[in-house]
Amino acid sequence: MVRNIVILSGNSHPSLAESVCNMLGVPSGNRILSKFSVGETRCEIQDSVRGKDVFIIQSGGGSVNDHLIELCIMISACKTGSAKRVTAVLPLFPYSRQPDLPYNKVGAPLSKPPTEVARDKYTFESVPATPGPGVVKTAGFNRETDLARVMSKTSLSNGMTNGLARTNSENYFNGNGSVNGNANGTTNGSTNGDTSAAQNSTSTHSRGGSYTTHDYENPGLISTFQAKPGYKRWVAQAGTLVADLLTCAGADHVVALDLHDPQYQGFFDIPMDNLYGRPLLKRYIQQNIPDYKEAVIVSPDAGGAKRATAIADSLGMDFALIHKERRPTRITDRQNATMMLVGNVANRVCILVDDLADTANTITRAAKLVRKEGATAVYALLTHGVFSGDAIARINASALDKVIVTNSVPQDEHKRMCPKLDVLDVAPVFAEAIRRIHHGESISVLFQYD
Repeated sequence: MVRNIVILSGNSHPSLAESVCNMLGVPSGNRILSKFSVGETRCEIQDSVRGKDVFIIQSGGGSVNDHLIELCIMISACKTGSAKRVTAVLPLFPYSRQPDLPYNKVGAPLSKPPTEVARDKYTFESVPATPGPGVVKTAGFNRETDLARVMSKTSLSNGMTNGLARTNSENYFNGNGSVNGNANGTTNGSTNGDTSAAQNSTSTHSRGGSYTTHDYENPGLISTFQAKPGYKRWVAQAGTLVADLLTCAGADHVVALDLHDPQYQGFFDIPMDNLYGRPLLKRYIQQNIPDYKEAVIVSPDAGGAKRATAIADSLGMDFALIHKERRPTRITDRQNATMMLVGNVANRVCILVDDLADTANTITRAAKLVRKEGATAVYALLTHGVFSGDAIARINASALDKVIVTNSVPQDEHKRMCPKLDVLDVAPVFAEAIRRIHHGESISVLFQYD
């Protein structure tokens, strides 16, 4: 039995928290976690947490935004109750797939490039031309060679007074302000010796036009620059925000399982441990797939190649890769034509390995492809089975024979709807991690999946 510890559960996955408590021999902490009629979350910790080591188990599946707010409120409530340390245990980390710019299905950024691009224009895969006479310097403007020349041709209604351009001081400090400019752009405080120099410099500046990028009096200026093909629009990166939210709420430690992007750990200023579900997947392969040495580990995309090769190398199995061809800007063939298999899977069992399945589109397309290449059976081993939308119906109609997932998110309803689904329990992994963190022991043994 572990002493001086409190384990609290959110509303996302209470059965997993109960299993962890049973393995550690501690009762689950009492709390009230509900919603008011307006929809706001109500949290009340009914057990004393003063001086205790508190672990809050909350997964990211289902109503992910509600679960994230519940977690932040529970962390803040425990810190207010003088908890010694608060550790957030997230089997599925919310927003873990948004540390970078999002891409659409064909791999291009949100600004869709044209189907046909002229030779003198840049695309995402263009090689910059060698600078030389007559070569366009900037691809962001049409038939122009200089930014200043383009901006000087812009008509500014508030930048001209009686045919003469006003200076910046005249634009914003006219009237009874502290600075008064005359028609030539010189100030009253200028000496006679400086007048001619100021006039020359002002007239030179006037020919170029006076403008500012934050001119709210002339909103038409904002639209003068239009994003050209190949320009990435900046979007919100919610991954960093979630890390900051947990830290500001008062979390002292964060534990997750199989982050979609390992670099996510760098977003935290507090200790962050990323556990692995690979030992569970390896054990299932060894115990449930006959002649697994003759099977092939297949990564459904290039991003998961490192994850799949780690399992293949440790088990002494062959490896294959499905590459998504994303170069064409216009797809006229079927979507399967954009996926290419690298490796031999003919007359062999294929084991697709991935970390997460949301809509299950990638995994089912990969299964169809390996079946087409002659695979005798197709297994899918996934750490997180979110299965949103019509994912279950897609799996039932797919070429997959078995789908193996962990219970990092609740799988009871999914298992009832999908006879192909097998669920592995991750409660022992989190129970051992909590025990080691509480006693100050090393958890590096949990990272040794080879």
